[in-house]
Amino acid sequence: MSAPTALRRAERALAIPRPRLLAAVLTACATLGSAFALAAVSAYLVTRAWTMPPVLDLTVAVVAVRALGVSRGVFRWLERMLTHDVALRGVVSLRTHLFTALAARTDDTLTRLRRGELLARLGDDAQELGDHVIKAVVPALVAAVMAVVVLVTFAPLSPPATAAMLGALLLAGVLAPLAAHRAARITEQAVLTSRSALGARALEILDDATALRLDGRLEAALTDLGERQAEHDAAIDRAAVPAALASAAVPLTMILAVTGSLLAAGAAWADGGASAGQIGILLLLPLSSFEAATALPAAATQYARSQAAAQRIAQLVGPEPAASAPGPAAVPAAASLRAVALSAGWTASAPRVRSLDLELPEGSRLAVIGGSGSGKSTLLATLAGLLDPLAGRVELGGVDLAALPASEIRSRVTMFAEDAHVFATTVRENLRVVRGDLADDELDAALRAVGLDDWVAGLPHGLDTVLGPDGTTVSGGERRRLLLARAVLRSGPVLLLDEPTEHLDTERGDALLRALLDPADDTLIPPTSTVVVVTHRVEAIPAGTPVLRIEEHR
Repeated sequence: MSAPTALRRAERALAIPRPRLLAAVLTACATLGSAFALAAVSAYLVTRAWTMPPVLDLTVAVVAVRALGVSRGVFRWLERMLTHDVALRGVVSLRTHLFTALAARTDDTLTRLRRGELLARLGDDAQELGDHVIKAVVPALVAAVMAVVVLVTFAPLSPPATAAMLGALLLAGVLAPLAAHRAARITEQAVLTSRSALGARALEILDDATALRLDGRLEAALTDLGERQAEHDAAIDRAAVPAALASAAVPLTMILAVTGSLLAAGAAWADGGASAGQIGILLLLPLSSFEAATALPAAATQYARSQAAAQRIAQLVGPEPAASAPGPAAVPAAASLRAVALSAGWTASAPRVRSLDLELPEGSRLAVIGGSGSGKSTLLATLAGLLDPLAGRVELGGVDLAALPASEIRSRVTMFAEDAHVFATTVRENLRVVRGDLADDELDAALRAVGLDDWVAGLPHGLDTVLGPDGTTVSGGERRRLLLARAVLRSGPVLLLDEPTEHLDTERGDALLRALLDPADDTLIPPTSTVVVVTHRVEAIPAGTPVLRIEEHR
């Protein structure tokens, strides 16, 4: 999607009310208009007073100076309030649209994104589009209005001065912003990209700090983070150069306007065709005529930033939904799982699983083993439909997952992810994530099945005890069993479990693993469910259970 198209789509998502935007623009114009009128009246007052007229002739001008000085502050406050109100409302609307669009996505775009990059797009890029209103849209509209006001003011005073002012305003209002936008369009993309990479890397280090330290790779990771920070700082510095040059162009054009007005005022004074007050206005007013234009190079730079941010958000949410689409394929009643010539991975250049053929009839059990980083979790994500195959296909009930609606896949395939989230709410609501109508006796049965009944009984408020953010108030083993209880409550036709017994003591973990993989044991999973378990406890796998070694398929 092109940058202008992406930005127009983002502007629609901002859903800015036109009356509010108009009010913000009008108050901004009133602010600069007060400053412009204050300069004009002050110039008249200074030069008119030089001729020593009766004091009463200056009374109106004196009162006007005071009134305009006060009104400028009042209008500035109103402009700030209205502009930021519009921007903040727009960001709220944009993020609402973003989350709605993300929830509707059925492909693997989000799965392939690193968490830091996703946060950058939802946070920083959305904020860039909020700044688009404050720093680009409103200043551009105000500058256009004020240019007309300036020219209309100068026209009756001196046509030559008006012509000089017109040329200066065109240079300041068109050429300087175009130059700023052209340069920023390239450099700002680098800033956004480096910022996203920096945030993603920082979050990775925070999440895996303990493992990195134990593995002796923490210092190298921090060094890499420092290098990324330096690259980001350098990108910001490069982006600031063209903006500074474009901003310097406005004072230069102001010199052109002042020179033109000075020559016009000199000619008018020599001819005797202008009063002292008019001469003062011609000499001093150009200095206050470019306040709106000085914001245009920065507005052009913000416009380039907004375009880049809008493109990244468009990539995140995907294309706008089509008006109609063919109906999805029907799913047979059987919930068998099959992989045909399956290659899976996060990038096409480095597949983790290659040419895998797998047949899992309804009610079957499979243990997946392999070294760290071999692709076990990647295989589960692909079988669950969270990650598109690099090659081959995955079938559910004989139908390609690509032909099934996401809701149908989610209703039949449940994946127990190694890093599944524990919410900062009660134990009851953490379990009801899978289904909101679960009764307490069903929750108690699931907790008892995974061995958490005594733990819940010892909590201050039982099922109503509030857990910390992402399970920070529970141990690793309790967290694992709580997530396993979710999977038990879900009890879908196909269950994919990634290291469900990790962080448990050996005896309890092995007992749970045998219960998951033994078709004759229905304490956790119904015998008719198809179960795939990733584990490193090879010795605890029940005899006769099929075992898939990922290394053989790399």
